[in-house]
Amino acid sequence: MSGSLFSKESIRAWSVGLNLVVSTFVGLAIGYGLDRLFSTNPWLTIIFLILGIISGFRDLYRFAQRQNNGSDSSDKDK
Repeated sequence: MSGSLFSKESIRAWSVGLNLVVSTFVGLAIGYGLDRLFSTNPWLTIIFLILGIISGFRDLYRFAQRQNNGSDSSDKDK
């Protein structure tokens, strides 16, 4: 049943994908709110959108590193 839709690996992969989207929209929302507050359109929206995208890809990179390290150690055991 390791190939099921609700295995640990698939749930982790879904959470990484969801985190990529959520962090992008959170960055966008924060930037938009600050732009409205300080009347600095569109600079803070752009800056926080980029920060949100970077945050999402950073999490994706960390997930890929964990997967790579985990598969290396299991291959050595065989």
